[in-house]
Amino acid sequence: MIRSAQSRFPVVSKSHSGMSGKNNEDRFGVTAFLLNKRNPTPVLLAVLSDGVGGHKAGEVAAGLAVSLITETVSESSVVNPVQSIQLGIHRASQAIFAEAQKDTGKQGMAATVAVAWMIGHRLYTASVGDSRIYLLRGDKIRQISTDHTWIQEALDNNVLTPDQVEGHPNRHVIRRYLGGATPPEVDFRMRLDEAEDDQQSVNNQGTILQAGDRLLLSSDGLTDLVKDDEILAAFAQNDAETAVDTLIDLANQRGGHDNITIISFEIPSGINVVADKQPTIPVGFWVTAIIVGLLASLIFGYFWLQRNAFDWSRFFSATQESPQVTLNPVITSAPQITATTGRINYPQLVVTETPRILLPKPSQTP
Repeated sequence: MIRSAQSRFPVVSKSHSGMSGKNNEDRFGVTAFLLNKRNPTPVLLAVLSDGVGGHKAGEVAAGLAVSLITETVSESSVVNPVQSIQLGIHRASQAIFAEAQKDTGKQGMAATVAVAWMIGHRLYTASVGDSRIYLLRGDKIRQISTDHTWIQEALDNNVLTPDQVEGHPNRHVIRRYLGGATPPEVDFRMRLDEAEDDQQSVNNQGTILQAGDRLLLSSDGLTDLVKDDEILAAFAQNDAETAVDTLIDLANQRGGHDNITIISFEIPSGINVVADKQPTIPVGFWVTAIIVGLLASLIFGYFWLQRNAFDWSRFFSATQESPQVTLNPVITSAPQITATTGRINYPQLVVTETPRILLPKPSQTP
């Protein structure tokens, strides 16, 4: 992919430290590309990471996550987007863990991440932790990522009901994160329908988005305080930049206890995917190939005729040729070494028996 100074996808991205006075440990990156030199298909990569650790340098962890994931995906091909994203997340997780081991002040730092990669009109997503990805289409909003939290597990297992979530002491306990001793399990489920099972959600990777669809990535500083229908209403009533400002203000009005970061981009009309052009072979190459082929055919034909010239002499021979007699064994070919065993296979010897000459018995003396 080739980096581009401008994105075909209209993007608004903003981050606010919130009202608690804590450092802003959120980091994000949005990068535009063209597919390659021959193919101008637009590409957009959005990465959002929420640092975990507070005084233990959560912002360092989040910065490493955004940087390494963006770098890895940027240097990859688009043959297997899911594999490229996973490699980037694993690299980032290992780097965060290694950095924490070098400095006692950073031990325990970690990060969540949400990734959205648009290749033309196809969407690929991944998440680890509780940073979210939403799809806004028409008058509907859907969270297409899955939270990796104690609360979500409790809801999935019917331990809690939705009414019991608000104010629960385990609300911010996350189950997956970047920065552990072993790489995290990356979640590639893209939930486009409530009735889907996990495998169907994974199979949604590469889904084709429609013109007018909007993707929104956010840290939990927004989603803890602002409901999904309020996010939808903000974009329905305002342009994108005003909507993002409105949502950040709303979260801060309700306490702003955490950092708030939002990345939003829309799928415009006229996104065309251009098939990669195969390199063309110059006409001169074909002309040369044809000439060489003709010459080779002529040379082959000449030698074939020389070797197989008809022997007319036998029609003018007065006597029949005597059969040739081979007096010694003849080896029909040289020994050959088989490629598989290395053994020498000697061909069978063809031996023509030496002719016996029958002499008349000596006459007996009377």
